[in-house]
Amino acid sequence: MPEWLEELAPIFILLTVITLVVWRLPHVELGHSKEFKRRRFMNWFPLGMTYAFLYMGRYNLTVATSSLGDLITNADFGSIKMVGTWVYGLSFLINGPLTDRIGGRKTMLIAALGAAFANAAMGLLIWSGPRENLVPQLGFLYALNMYFQSFGAVSIVKVNAAWFHLRERGTFGGIFGILISLGIYFAFDWSALILEHAETQWVFFVPSILLIVFFIASFIWVRDTPSDAGFPDIETGDASSGHAQHVHKGGVKETIRSIGYVGGLMLRNPVIIIIAAIEFCSGFLRSGLMDGYGLFSRQTNVDNFLSHNWGMVQCCAGILGGIIAGLISDRVFNSRRGPVASILYGVMIVGSIVMWLTMDNGLAVSATVSIMTLSIIGVHGMLSGAASMDFGGKQNVGIVVGIIDGLVYLGQGAQYLCFSRLAPSAEAQAVTSNWSFLPMMYLPAAVLGLVLATRIWNAKPTTGGAH
Repeated sequence: MPEWLEELAPIFILLTVITLVVWRLPHVELGHSKEFKRRRFMNWFPLGMTYAFLYMGRYNLTVATSSLGDLITNADFGSIKMVGTWVYGLSFLINGPLTDRIGGRKTMLIAALGAAFANAAMGLLIWSGPRENLVPQLGFLYALNMYFQSFGAVSIVKVNAAWFHLRERGTFGGIFGILISLGIYFAFDWSALILEHAETQWVFFVPSILLIVFFIASFIWVRDTPSDAGFPDIETGDASSGHAQHVHKGGVKETIRSIGYVGGLMLRNPVIIIIAAIEFCSGFLRSGLMDGYGLFSRQTNVDNFLSHNWGMVQCCAGILGGIIAGLISDRVFNSRRGPVASILYGVMIVGSIVMWLTMDNGLAVSATVSIMTLSIIGVHGMLSGAASMDFGGKQNVGIVVGIIDGLVYLGQGAQYLCFSRLAPSAEAQAVTSNWSFLPMMYLPAAVLGLVLATRIWNAKPTTGGAH
């Protein structure tokens, strides 16, 4: 294949997949006017792209690590990511209720501005900072970045909960998967391209600049509800339906009491607890696949099209996984999320075993991990992107998404803890067999995720049940 064609092939594949998927997206007709649909697009598109560039400013550390050599070891990388993801996971205690109080638009703006600042600071540290203190300083800045990042998922779901009916949310779960996947593509492939033409600090500077651009776009276009944009609010058919939306107007004590009351309702809902536990497993597996395979392929010199274009592969796999999960959920299982999660977790179990059996075959491992990535992003899109709106309702979705997405990142932190303890040292990292711990690390989480997913097989929200 000519070099120029090899360079353009990933972009062509990615654009083809996105075009075909968007063209084939099903449309649930609920009587929305064309003007409403156009305005809704102008609402979620800048919001979604902001979220995608938050992802770029989150996973760019993985690519930057490969260019820093001995300055950051595998163990250092695992420790930095562990602390950052646990900060993210625990931040829902503050940021979920805060999003419900002040609205998703404001908290997404906070996320974009804060993450832009943190990424710029990491870039400056790499550019001019003292090398002997690089790891603790980078760890602190990454943790700060992850605090602001934790507003992202809560904010995007909070805003879209008011704009999408229950029957439209399976498809939106697929769109949610597309946005996640684009962010991963930006983080891995764009960052790798930046490294080919610029110094490492630009891996952090570029997402910082892009986040500022979409901060401005979101400020201009995004509104919390249709009524804020001049349209009638819609009946969403979720757990808040039939209840007026309450706005906290009291002081701190009243807000804490309200948060405690709503949080208690959510935590006493066994479906939400199970979904959160499933997403803990999803977080463990997703980070293990994205970062674990990425480091494995680079450090063992896996040489094939999939490994060379890992960001594009993850993006396509995530898009297809999200769309397939959404379609099956809405069209086959009547908007139930549990059956789809069960099927995809079954794929994760099989994939873990196949990966372990083929560790010496780089292409087989790459293909298997691609299918597993499709599956786990499909689960995440279904549960964080759709089920959180279903069972929390537009009124309380911030707290629910906070709980669910917080568990995703606590799961990621657990994976990074395992990775930092099990990953091979610099002297041993080039030997393929030293990475066989990866599929064996995935398997227990996949089995637990399947068992939990079967527990919510028939779960659907009760209208007005959570308020």
